[in-house]
Amino acid sequence: MDHGFGNWPTIQAARNGDRTAYIDGAGGPQSTWREVEERTNRLADALSRQGIRRGDRVAMLMLNSPQMMETYVAVAKLGAIAVPVNTRLHPREVAYVLGDSGSSILLHSTALAETATTAVAVSPTVRLTVSVPGAAERAAGEGGEYADLLASGGPERVVRDVAPSDVCCLMYTSGTTGLPKGAMLTHGNFFANVVNALGVGNGFGREDVTISAAPLFHIGALGVHTLPFAFFGACTVILESFTPDVWLEAVETHRVTKAFLVPAMWAAVARTLASAPRDVSSLDIAITGGAPCPITVIHDLRRYGMGFTEGFGMTETAPNCCCLQEEDVVRKAGSIGRPLSLVDLTILDEEDHEVAVGEVGELCVRGPNVFVGYWDKPAETAKAIRGGWFHTGDMARIDDEGYFTLVDRKKDMVITGGENVYPVEVEQVIYEHPDVTEVAVIGLPDERWGERVVAVVVRSEGSSLGADDLMEWIRDRIARYKSPKQVEFIEVLPRNATGKILKRDLRTMYGGEGGTVTR
Repeated sequence: MDHGFGNWPTIQAARNGDRTAYIDGAGGPQSTWREVEERTNRLADALSRQGIRRGDRVAMLMLNSPQMMETYVAVAKLGAIAVPVNTRLHPREVAYVLGDSGSSILLHSTALAETATTAVAVSPTVRLTVSVPGAAERAAGEGGEYADLLASGGPERVVRDVAPSDVCCLMYTSGTTGLPKGAMLTHGNFFANVVNALGVGNGFGREDVTISAAPLFHIGALGVHTLPFAFFGACTVILESFTPDVWLEAVETHRVTKAFLVPAMWAAVARTLASAPRDVSSLDIAITGGAPCPITVIHDLRRYGMGFTEGFGMTETAPNCCCLQEEDVVRKAGSIGRPLSLVDLTILDEEDHEVAVGEVGELCVRGPNVFVGYWDKPAETAKAIRGGWFHTGDMARIDDEGYFTLVDRKKDMVITGGENVYPVEVEQVIYEHPDVTEVAVIGLPDERWGERVVAVVVRSEGSSLGADDLMEWIRDRIARYKSPKQVEFIEVLPRNATGKILKRDLRTMYGGEGGTVTR
């Protein structure tokens, strides 16, 4: 029996076959659930004819599109494993993900053909690439290689004995060593996440309409609302990328009822609404996560009648973990809320003992939504999952009402525009420059992006290296969103008695918050 999420369209085709499943925000054709079932069966059969079997990895370097969701489903139908790749990565970073996952097929958007070609040229495992039409091509009715692949498969239902414990997705998250790790998410993780999603806002139903504009290669856009909507047979409007005016037009046109965006996106929506009002009366729940949302943005959006909720989750928790509900979002501002239905949260000390109310320790998670480990990294997995608990690395405390608050950020991670940037990864690139002796990467508050990446650099003796030259050099070697927006030069980095760089001191020195982060 197929217990995988690839079976969800099969169920909806039988129950709600004529209802709209996906609306292509680029102006392409809408898809009913019956059409999604047929197309994903064809794609699954076509991939099978290309040699994809249970457990094989299929990589996706794709901008948001209905075709991206079809690929997730078709791969799941085969019992294979989808590997979504961040479209903003440098080609050498893409090549690492392809090689580490052992992906044999890469589907990529036509706009990313150059990145795909460069990455595949040094990937030892990819044997087939398939281009997927972009927004303008879809609007013009062009199907390209993707349409040819689809046409090579049959429409009959693909049946595989997929178990809840089977891995269906490798979602890469940056590692503390600078190398990304593939979090193994199972079909059961995704189902548990759907149950947890019912506790975000006022739940979902088939009459709802959502809009996916945050990137679907991230667990936030995929797991917070897009997959749960698919489970319930509701409708999703898919935008290739986010711009506030296009997003607001889509909300108004399609009467969107629930939406997820990261705080930087919600801030842009609030600014646009203030200057050019649109009808957003249909939007009853606004959901955010991925970074702290400024209370001013929450107040601005609530004036338009939106209920505002903040969620907390991680790639490793599929992601819905806990939620600060609409009635508490102001009263408990700064908290990440309370755990959702299938989630246990606790705070442990360094010896894995539970701490008292109000004391700070490490936030740990347990439940059927928690991943089963990191791909081909048993040591990293054993470090992260101990005693049945996933150790997040985030420091937190709980109050006497059961609300959790994060007080320090995992491994000094920077969250810029909803993207996680791990300083060590950026530092390793900067250390390659011959005029750099030492570097520390930090995050500083930024009005537009939430935080911006800042590099504090000790130059080699006699060097006249300038900030602009260094930033340009870095951008040639790493994804632009990870590249520092600001470079500061310093004679000596501050350190403690054991030699550890004091990044909190640097944040204070350059105008940050001294390192304490509230959500």
